Amino acid sequence: MKKNSLALFDFDGTLYLRDSFTRFIFYVLKSRYVFKKGVALIPWVQKYYLNLYPAPKMRKKLFYTMFEGFEFAHVEADGRNYAKTLLADLNPILWAQLKQHQELGHRVVLVSASIDLYLKPLCDLLGIDLICTKTEVMNGHLTGLYISEDCSGEEKKIQVLKSYPREEYRSIYAYGNTHEDLAMLSIADFPFMVGTDKILPSLSR
Repeated sequence: MKKNSLALFDFDGTLYLRDSFTRFIFYVLKSRYVFKKGVALIPWVQKYYLNLYPAPKMRKKLFYTMFEGFEFAHVEADGRNYAKTLLADLNPILWAQLKQHQELGHRVVLVSASIDLYLKPLCDLLGIDLICTKTEVMNGHLTGLYISEDCSGEEKKIQVLKSYPREEYRSIYAYGNTHEDLAMLSIADFPFMVGTDKILPSLSR
């Protein structure tokens, strides 16, 4: 017997109206430190904006540069507090859609390239599942590395199907906003691309 429907939500630019990772950096770290460390990233940032350096590699390099060696307990606590601030900038239309999925008993999953340090406590607050980029901790400190692939593009599809086999669900809904979400949207019966599609999928039991 198939389970109820599955609803997949991208985060930045979809469920969330802003860039959560950049805001997290400035939430945890002092601006002076960020700008000092950021100088070394300027060549890569320029290439990124010229579409010469891919977003997954840029995110990985940025995380390593900013957080390598930081005490995990401190950043984890900041992540929990930061997660609460994200609630104020959720996209009201998609937030309402997510709650409707929950009311209908659908399984809701946040699928994001952003990191677990703040997305895990956020998903705990929202009462939903999470698939995201996972960060590495050794001896109580962040290594600045990931223990998973950057959860974007094809990796989103791979991770979703690994945890939520397609054949187990009556229907799949997916919400995204960039090319990094296309693979995930491709497995959905009801895909929705923010900025392109105008009418949200209608929901039913």
